[in-house]
Amino acid sequence: MLKNGVASSQFTELQEPEAIIVAPTRELINQIYLDARKFAYGTIVRPVVIYGGTQTSHSLRQIFQGCNILCATPGRLLDIIGKEKIGLSKVKYLVLDEADRMLDMGFMEDIKKLLSSPGMPSKEERQTLMFSATFPMPIQRLAKEILKPDYLFVVVGQVGGACSDVEQQIVEVDEYGKRDKLLEILQNIGHERTMVFVNTKKKADFLATFLCQEKIPSTSIHGDREQREREKALSDFRSGQCPVIVATSVAARGLDIENVLHVINVDIPSDIDEYVHRIGRTGRCGNTGKAISFFNRRADEDQRIARDLIKVLTDAHQEVPAWLEEIAFSAGGMSSYNPAPSKFASVDDRKGGGFQKEGYSSSGFSQPAAQAEEEEDWG
Repeated sequence: MLKNGVASSQFTELQEPEAIIVAPTRELINQIYLDARKFAYGTIVRPVVIYGGTQTSHSLRQIFQGCNILCATPGRLLDIIGKEKIGLSKVKYLVLDEADRMLDMGFMEDIKKLLSSPGMPSKEERQTLMFSATFPMPIQRLAKEILKPDYLFVVVGQVGGACSDVEQQIVEVDEYGKRDKLLEILQNIGHERTMVFVNTKKKADFLATFLCQEKIPSTSIHGDREQREREKALSDFRSGQCPVIVATSVAARGLDIENVLHVINVDIPSDIDEYVHRIGRTGRCGNTGKAISFFNRRADEDQRIARDLIKVLTDAHQEVPAWLEEIAFSAGGMSSYNPAPSKFASVDDRKGGGFQKEGYSSSGFSQPAAQAEEEEDWG
């Protein structure tokens, strides 16, 4: 951008950024913005971040001071574009982080609206970049429709595979034994930074409260908490004031927090890509980490993911328990892989609409088949 030249646009009525970066969650887009600000320090390039949960007037004030790189969540971005405060004609770079989720059911409508907004350059006239640790084939086919025909696909490691720096352990625990098992593990860990993942918002709050009662400083983060509460929870976790954070899917992707040594899946997710992202919160930047997942053989959801779990473990050269193989290849074990996981609400807590069966919609975008809704909204 510096080489090609950027315009100083402070206090003009219509701001026209040269780059737009979109990510699915507020915490992730704010993290991206903070890094953009570091890279742009001492230059005339001005990054701005906007996301839901904050006043629209505050977002507009930030934009009016000048905006070359706009970091945004989909809902707030479309809102600002709709108010005609952002022009798209100068966009040279469009970046989608967690691209498989951005092209999934919860956000595809928003991405289509963004790409068809007045002034948005065609795919041939802009550079489109997508990033993700998981990229199922049907989502790759979707991606082709918004990339140049001669796009590059760059792979580091294995697409959809877990990092070998994370030691994975699967522990058989029934539903009613999970709380005591979690407490036992955390008491053995001590004050080492740990992320605990569950599948529902109520369970996140319940477990955080329970752990605090057991003298383990804990906090929780999920889509129903106020934005200031979510930011406070992450801040307390990063600073070490609360060495344990209980989270739903909202914290599973992209968050880069130093010294997270342990990830505990109290509930195994129904989608294997979600599992890969969750355990990827540890073992980052060449460091090692440990991920422990509770497996309930009586739960249909756990049985369905067993085969995919074995593949991830095997590909990462991890030990596969004999009892897990037995479950996976029994009559109850089946592949849970589906490239179009459940419907998630957008960052501004707006429900994503259901999709048609795989094929092409009237807008020309192919769409993966719909799945059952998860408990968590990406809000």
